[in-house]
Amino acid sequence: MSPAAPMQLSPLVQRFVLHFGEMGSRWGINRTVGQIYALLFTAARPLNADEIAEALSFSRSNVSIGLKELESWNLVRLSHQPGDRREYYSAPDDVWAIFRTLAEERRRREIDPTLSMLREVQLESPSSAEDRHAQARMKEMYGLIVLVTSWMGDMQKLDVASLEKLMRLGSRVTKLLEVKDRLASAIGGGDKAAKAEKSKKVPAKSTRAKKE
Repeated sequence: MSPAAPMQLSPLVQRFVLHFGEMGSRWGINRTVGQIYALLFTAARPLNADEIAEALSFSRSNVSIGLKELESWNLVRLSHQPGDRREYYSAPDDVWAIFRTLAEERRRREIDPTLSMLREVQLESPSSAEDRHAQARMKEMYGLIVLVTSWMGDMQKLDVASLEKLMRLGSRVTKLLEVKDRLASAIGGGDKAAKAEKSKKVPAKSTRAKKE
């Protein structure tokens, strides 16, 4: 099997790789890891560690560490080629699968530990008014995080077509909620009016009964 030609990144790919490395560091991902993933995401074929190191001018050891990190995030696929003992890496083809994986991994690594801490705090007995106030605020935060993560969990259970349709709704979702609230208010107002009218009739009947 003839060796692949040395990789030469185009200015377009270089720009994406560098930017993704910068953004990755803001998301809690090592800059090197971010650049490796950006390269694999845009590559037309799976790449081995030597090709990645050459394309990005990274040391072989840094590439190995970065690939292990991406494997722990389930963001790369490992494959082999006939007649080649080296391991080849690629990013998932489905961008929705990448989104789901990132969301799930961030929840497991960052959100779940926070929820565990907040649950433990709720079990403690506050010893002062300040602690009671702080505990109440933490309880609010816990409720919000649970609500958001539950919603995200429901979204991840949807198939890709349904999820894409839902996300494309955009502001129309807000309008639907406003209509729902108006209907609920109208129905609730009608029920209150009916109850008030009924309560007015009750005393009149009891008065007639007394006269008889």
